[in-house]
Amino acid sequence: MESMDTQTRVAARSRRYSDEQKKHAVRMVFALREELGTSSGTVTRVARQLGYGEESLRRWVAQAEVDAGSRTGVSTVESVELKRLRHQNRELRRANDILQRAAVFRGGARLPTAMTVQFIDHNRQEFGVEPVCAALQVAPSTYWTAQRRALSARVLRDTQMMPLLLVLWQANYSVYGSRKLQIAARRAGHGIGRDHLARLMRQLGIRGVKRTKKVNTTRADPKAARPADLVERDFTAAAPNRLWVADLTHVAAWSGVAYVCFITDAFSRRIVGWRGAADMKNQMVLDALEMARWNRGTRLEGLVAHTDAGSQFTSIGYSERLDEL
Repeated sequence: MESMDTQTRVAARSRRYSDEQKKHAVRMVFALREELGTSSGTVTRVARQLGYGEESLRRWVAQAEVDAGSRTGVSTVESVELKRLRHQNRELRRANDILQRAAVFRGGARLPTAMTVQFIDHNRQEFGVEPVCAALQVAPSTYWTAQRRALSARVLRDTQMMPLLLVLWQANYSVYGSRKLQIAARRAGHGIGRDHLARLMRQLGIRGVKRTKKVNTTRADPKAARPADLVERDFTAAAPNRLWVADLTHVAAWSGVAYVCFITDAFSRRIVGWRGAADMKNQMVLDALEMARWNRGTRLEGLVAHTDAGSQFTSIGYSERLDEL
């Protein structure tokens, strides 16, 4: 007898019940409680009568009481909504994981079909084809069609070169454009044309860094009086120390921008004086002029000094030093 009861309980635990059967059993429990005026033992009596699992029936009754508001807990509607949100959360986490892996290759642009197929092949065992396609906004038919179609020589070449170019670009601080990246690729033993490389860079969504901030080293006052132009774009000289040309420029450095002033003899094209500094103050051009005086002498009759209209070269101090020469 005890063995039969054990088998009945095991069968009850492994049996699956429909929603209608659950509701009918719960109604019987509530009716028996109303008839007896107590809830003690009602679940056990109904479970034995119907051959249901006692613990299962107890859970159904408790859930019905929560839904009716007579007991605290999570209602059936809230439970369904919670399951939906949990499922949605899992889907979002999975899509986020896929996009994070694809971001290494995407570079902000859509992947070419060949690389998309390769990416799906590498991740289909973990995520599945449809979820990866949904995250990448690619139709699953695109993947299956590409799987059945033989790849062209160009696609195979692009698929081989694009990861290599991406690694080279990232290894060089992600600043190389097509020209420097082509040189780096050839040094690494991968011959590739400039137009081909530029096309692959566009597909990868990578580009060289451009200096968007313009550094203006000439600050001229249009209202100020200027010396006459004695050169008129003829930068030739018949002998040394007849024509000096000075200019001020900027050089990009790791710590920021450095400024350099240099004075060139037009006859030999030799730099006779120069000075570098972290700013464009007037002292820099005076120091460059002092170096030129030390190299060529302190008295140079007939020397013409040509500069632009920058405030450093039109300053009183610079003009006085030239007068001394």
